Amino acid sequence: MRRLLLAALVAFTVAPLATLATPASTPLDLDTVMANPDWIGQAVESPYWSVDGRNLYYSLKRDGSPLRDLYRVDPATGQGAKLDPAALAQADGPAVFDRTHRHAAFILHGDVFVVDLQSGRRRQLTRTPQDESAPRFSADGRALQFRDGNDWYSHDLASGVTAPAAVLKFADDPQAKQPDALGERQLELFKTLRQLKADKQAKRDEEQALAAADPGRAPLPFFLGDKITPVDSELSPDGRWLLLVTAPKGYEAGKAPTLAHYVTDSGYLEPQEARVYVGRNDPAPQSLLLLDLANHQSYPLATDPLPGIHDDPLKDLRARAVAALQKAGKAEQAKALKAPERRAVRIVGSDDDGGGGGIAWSDDSRQLAIQLRAIDNKDRWIASVDFARHALVPQQRLTDPAWINWNFNDFGWLKDGRTLWYLSEQTGWSQLYVKPLDGKAKALTTGRFEVSHPQLSADGQWFYLRTNRVAPYSYDVYRVPSAGGELARVTHYQGMDDFALSPDGTQLAVLHSAPYLLPQLAVQPSAGGTPRELTSTMKAAFSAHDWIAPKIVEVPSSHGAGGIWAKYYGPADEGASPKPAVIFVHGAGYLQNVTLSWSHYFREQMFHNLLVSQGYVVLDMDYRASEGYGRAWRTAIYRQMGHPELEDLLDGKAWLVKNHHVDPRRVGIYGGSYGGFMTEMALLRAPGEFAVGAALRPVSDWTLYNHEYTSNILNDPQLDPDAFKASSPIEYADQLQDPLLIEHGLIDDNVLAEDSIRLYQRFIELHKKNFWISLYPLERHGFVHADAWYDEYRRIDELFDTYVKPVK
Repeated sequence: MRRLLLAALVAFTVAPLATLATPASTPLDLDTVMANPDWIGQAVESPYWSVDGRNLYYSLKRDGSPLRDLYRVDPATGQGAKLDPAALAQADGPAVFDRTHRHAAFILHGDVFVVDLQSGRRRQLTRTPQDESAPRFSADGRALQFRDGNDWYSHDLASGVTAPAAVLKFADDPQAKQPDALGERQLELFKTLRQLKADKQAKRDEEQALAAADPGRAPLPFFLGDKITPVDSELSPDGRWLLLVTAPKGYEAGKAPTLAHYVTDSGYLEPQEARVYVGRNDPAPQSLLLLDLANHQSYPLATDPLPGIHDDPLKDLRARAVAALQKAGKAEQAKALKAPERRAVRIVGSDDDGGGGGIAWSDDSRQLAIQLRAIDNKDRWIASVDFARHALVPQQRLTDPAWINWNFNDFGWLKDGRTLWYLSEQTGWSQLYVKPLDGKAKALTTGRFEVSHPQLSADGQWFYLRTNRVAPYSYDVYRVPSAGGELARVTHYQGMDDFALSPDGTQLAVLHSAPYLLPQLAVQPSAGGTPRELTSTMKAAFSAHDWIAPKIVEVPSSHGAGGIWAKYYGPADEGASPKPAVIFVHGAGYLQNVTLSWSHYFREQMFHNLLVSQGYVVLDMDYRASEGYGRAWRTAIYRQMGHPELEDLLDGKAWLVKNHHVDPRRVGIYGGSYGGFMTEMALLRAPGEFAVGAALRPVSDWTLYNHEYTSNILNDPQLDPDAFKASSPIEYADQLQDPLLIEHGLIDDNVLAEDSIRLYQRFIELHKKNFWISLYPLERHGFVHADAWYDEYRRIDELFDTYVKPVK
């Protein structure tokens, strides 16, 4: 197998972390592999253009610190430098522009700045302890709008006056309170009380009249009642309307479990409340309020017009669950499962802390689009708003009998302000569509590949996007005319991670990487052309190693799934003698690890190099449920997590045996998070197939995981208990016969350590043998300390050395 000797990139610019001298490659060891990754170099992060388009900014993590430094580089010359505190104070932030491109605005250290692009004059508009966000220019370009939490402000560029766009009071209007019978009797009896009430009303009428006639006054407050709480808000560019997303105040999410910190600064055990289990209570339903700021009126936007909003996509499951509960004499629990008359929804991208993403105003404020998702996970709607009727108008419905993806929900408006664009998996693959409000949708891209990260050029002529059109594992920037036309390739990296258009639309800043190359920054013409590399942040000690280039292979499925893409690691000369193997299972479930980019699992990739040097071969598979392969691949695990994926892993083992002389009795398996879950499912549902398994921070019982992830795939445990039983390793604990090592961080607030401890207790009660647990007091879900990484993988290495490497 071909080996890759990774050379450092030619340094066109500042190379803040690169070392000029390249030492000779030294033998790889576990201490090196699991050391603090600063020895590798630093990834280029968060690139953005300066307001004048002449420079690029990007961030780099400091060695030995979590802090990030900001760098600036001239893409024309490649010259750049790290910004000191004085230079940092004069830096730009990611900018937005007015329609005439005369002004730019950005957020820097949480405050709002505006720049006159003709004169270069820069003004700071706020200096507050809170963080402002979301700057944008008004439709007429005369004001700059920004938000502080869910409160919006407008800064008049000519006068320099900043004022709230609306004042929201989540309380009852004290002057709108109507007297009860006793109060009415008081008013009948006492003319002074009647006069006082009339005076209050007169004052209120006067305030309303003055506010309507004098735009220089602060707006009157909206009293919205004390039964709701704000979740998100979006101001129209003309300042006329405010869309408010709300949730019921005091909504009970359910009892939260507690995890314990044993090693603390105080020396005492410190408890921490964790997230709520799936099924304890659904997330809070959300509602929409449209506020007319000019006429001081509020209008609820009902969801009744949405197609399917009154349906029950879980009707059959619900009927079975209700019947089972009634048969068991649990009438109250059966009653609680009654289907709602109207399905609850949440705004896509919104959460209890705000966040947005599901609301889009057209630039001229004449149109508003909202993206909603059913809490039961089966539908996503895009609706526009009829301002005359104060009603939602359905524009697109995406429905899925399994679940709507949490990715591929980008949407917005073309520059005409009458045409929507959006991503949708309606064909089974994420593609880009446009739809006039009164017309039919048109696909701008089609095919068996994924489209993401759409960016509309400033002139509205092009969409730039990220896609794996060439091969599932190969990503680059493409562009397509917004009016329709050819999808054309712009970059040729095959490992493209992100990109940013220059303000004038002529240049493209590109973050790209490779299996042994951290994300680096380059610039090239946006229409395509030769790139200029701008950074070189790899360290010589890492680059000097003779790393094994992962060979991307397609493993045939014996279960009708087609091909399963995987990365294979093996020696250059394999020979014909039987050899041991390890199968690695990536985490997150919906994650793609078989790519030509830098991997989130870079430590594991180095560990695989070490395993090969010890005589193993390694296979890393994008099993079913992985990202990048379309909707059917993603939803194959609906109501049966761990079943299709295990079929794919067993096919991977068979492929190793057939093609690489692997001894079928000497195959180990390991992985973390979802990969840990799959390791447990492999040993417990296919006993005897794997010689040993190491499950890192695994989910062992899906009833203990969170709602947001789990209910998509398994519904709720009250409604679909069979899915949870079929999908949870603890239900198969009696099948354990192969050695199993479990490793878990004790302060993991994602997959709680109790998940592994409960399975461990189950093995104890079943009198099982050859199972171990290793707990890490100072680690959460993603380990951060080199000592813990080393100990974790030392145990895995010894496990394989004991149970996989020796000839049986």
